[in-house]
Amino acid sequence: MNGVLKAVSGYSGGSTLNPDYKTVCAGSTGHAECIQIEYDTSIISFEDLLEIFFNTHNPTTLNRQGEDVGTQYRSVVFYRTIDEKQITESYINQLNTSGIFPNPIVTTLEPFHEFYPAEDYHQNYLSLNGHNPYCQLVVRPKVEKFKKIYAAKLKNV
Repeated sequence: MNGVLKAVSGYSGGSTLNPDYKTVCAGSTGHAECIQIEYDTSIISFEDLLEIFFNTHNPTTLNRQGEDVGTQYRSVVFYRTIDEKQITESYINQLNTSGIFPNPIVTTLEPFHEFYPAEDYHQNYLSLNGHNPYCQLVVRPKVEKFKKIYAAKLKNV
């Protein structure tokens, strides 16, 4: 996206120091798989990022994304400021009131404490593993939907 400077896959929201993929997937660390995004607020806003977030995953299934089940797959926004928390709460209320989703949004809001980057093989996962059936059947359709919806805001890479 224009304005996004960096996006890193990783883990946040848990109690274990320096978690890795294996321990996070076991569901015992309390971490969620997530992305840390650095962005230029003069180009893209926090609200824009929320819109993208809620348009590119299912925020109405508790501890689940597709066939992936567990608290590590929860829909969560880690807020850094009270403003981010309030903006997110307001946005969720608007979405729930609008009826866009058939079920209530279960996305949690959690204060940001620590982010642990995922292992190198998880960064740019689709680019590196596009042949993988999971990427073909689950990830690629989401990316294509994203590209279609936000075509005018994409970087020319």
